[in-house]
Amino acid sequence: MDPSALLRETLLEKLKSGIWRAGHRIPTERALCTEYGLGRSAVRRVLGQLKEAGLITQTVGSGTYVSERIAALLPALESSAVAAAVSPSELMEVRMALEPAIVEMVIRNATPADFARMAQCCERAEAAHTLEDFEHWDGLLHEVIAEAAHNSFVGQVFKLMNQARAQGEWGMLKRRSVTPERRAAYQQEHRQLVAALRERDLERALECTRGHLQHVQRNLLGR
Repeated sequence: MDPSALLRETLLEKLKSGIWRAGHRIPTERALCTEYGLGRSAVRRVLGQLKEAGLITQTVGSGTYVSERIAALLPALESSAVAAAVSPSELMEVRMALEPAIVEMVIRNATPADFARMAQCCERAEAAHTLEDFEHWDGLLHEVIAEAAHNSFVGQVFKLMNQARAQGEWGMLKRRSVTPERRAAYQQEHRQLVAALRERDLERALECTRGHLQHVQRNLLGR
């Protein structure tokens, strides 16, 4: 398991087991960096995921604490366990089926604010200095596209898919498969997809979605 995934799983296990209860102050970013051999940006990203899920709170000048709502949120941690059991091959099968299926909903329901968020994800991915950062913004782009369908069930499914992408096996395959040339190609494909969605061109958006996913599958799994 890669260090980022190990950190995330360790923190989640301490929350699920009750070792860390509501109000518990968790170790500092510096301490987590040292213990897991990670850079500050990687640790912040893991903590950001937990904060976004409502599991922790952060107070400037004070520290990071387990949320007072942790007991109510524990069921959501079970979805993390489900995501961890999904193989990269299974995840790609689901992506190939679902992502093209929501394109029509996105074209029908997306707002200018949604398109602005998509563009921001593209910009941040292109500016990323590490593969970890690129993968974060890559995954977030697909999640933002799903949210633009404005269907709460679809949004939850894609959040679960992104949790699966955060697991160690996917990360290892991605690191082995992504060259600078492939990353540049992915970035171009993302821009083409977002442009087709913004122009509400269904045929081109479907073509871009399927082409991008086939490209990722070929590079990641060799088929």
